[in-house]
Amino acid sequence: MKKIWTAGLASVMVVGLLAGCGSDKTDDTKTTTDTNASTDATSNTSTTDDTKKNDPVNLRLYTYGTEEAYNWKKTLAAYQDSHPGVTIELVQLSEKGDTQEATKKLDLAAASSEQIDVLMFSDAAAYAQRVALGMAAPLDEYIAKDGYKVEEDYKVDTHLNGKVYALPGKFNPWYVLLNKDHLDEAGLAVPTDWTWDEYADYAKKLTKGEGASKRYGTYFHGPQNGGWMEYLKLKMENQPQGSEFLKADGSSNLADPNFKATLELRVKMEKEDKSSVPYTDMISQKLAYRNQFFNQSASMLTIGSWMNTEIGGTDKVPLTFHVAVAPFPKNNASDPTGLTPVTTDYVAVSDTSKHKEEAYQFVRWYTTEGQVVQGKNIPAWNGVKSDQVASIIDTILSGTKNPELVDKASLVDTLVKSKASQIIAPASYQAEVYKAINEEYEKLILEKQDIDTTVANSIKRVDEIIAANKK
Repeated sequence: MKKIWTAGLASVMVVGLLAGCGSDKTDDTKTTTDTNASTDATSNTSTTDDTKKNDPVNLRLYTYGTEEAYNWKKTLAAYQDSHPGVTIELVQLSEKGDTQEATKKLDLAAASSEQIDVLMFSDAAAYAQRVALGMAAPLDEYIAKDGYKVEEDYKVDTHLNGKVYALPGKFNPWYVLLNKDHLDEAGLAVPTDWTWDEYADYAKKLTKGEGASKRYGTYFHGPQNGGWMEYLKLKMENQPQGSEFLKADGSSNLADPNFKATLELRVKMEKEDKSSVPYTDMISQKLAYRNQFFNQSASMLTIGSWMNTEIGGTDKVPLTFHVAVAPFPKNNASDPTGLTPVTTDYVAVSDTSKHKEEAYQFVRWYTTEGQVVQGKNIPAWNGVKSDQVASIIDTILSGTKNPELVDKASLVDTLVKSKASQIIAPASYQAEVYKAINEEYEKLILEKQDIDTTVANSIKRVDEIIAANKK
């Protein structure tokens, strides 16, 4: 194990860089509400028949999740009550839920050969990299025994190289937040299924005024310094496959027409329609997406559903208007509805665990009915029905200042129909790829080069990065 970790230090450092790009988003999933979620959900989980009652088992769960955000005491107590002989020891890696700090501590624990039975990863990059380092055990044997398919039972397919090493916990799809008062003013309905062309049309119609007091139709946060790269993949991320800059085999995916189409969309909205907050303003004024939306400087915000805990308003960022939610837009009207970028918890069994079957049983329970018991997030499990989603949303919104201003029906409808595209294991040089593409985009949006040159330069630089890393 130590040899593997020594050889993999470079990869771990890259994962740290990638986590840094998205750590703010992960931390944004924190919830401050108490919950009394229903526990009557049915599950296909293995039962206590597989655990010898006379042979107590203690499982150590390593997590970045805080008590406030994950309701661990109630959740773990529920599991232990229903599985006599099994105890779950919580190892909290960061008191403030900092995923970067937690990842570093998890790496050190694994390198030190500490007992780890269940571990959680906060993003696809961390999941894929640590699977490559041998930290997680394959779960396919247990899944086959339980008789289900991950891609059918969950909204997130966690297969990597044909195997499953983790099951998804919470489900945070991206969506569009809408100022419903602005929609009403413009005579626009809340979209339930729309395209990027329609999104651009909405943004244009919602834009109002000039100068410092101008209200923009939309705000796209980034990319900035190689982070928030989701905003340069808008027309790639709603595809079943090929949603990343790199393909599954590690080759470049930048020749995908949807990459160029995303750049065209960004330029059109910012430069031609002038309906999107200028990139120069974002950088020079250090704009924050929450303030842009909640201060009503922008009418629409494409963002992740970690915002569920905030859309009803908080002490720090109050809500003074009606807000609705729409699904992530499609490229074409005929495309499937609901495909969107998704963040989740990847819950895995440690490859060094001496109780792999018991650890798997907990992982399966936690990612199914355990998510309902926890009551803090929308589960990735498809066994949760629409009415249960509505109940969970009620609980989440009850922790906000003005839940009555939220169009709950549009929020629930969007969450229920959302699903993730295929996970592509990030390359060890992913951060270099992000940096190169970000730099070429900045030249484009600052009008130093055109779209075709931007695409050509991006392809060239990424191909060079790939070649250099194959040596």
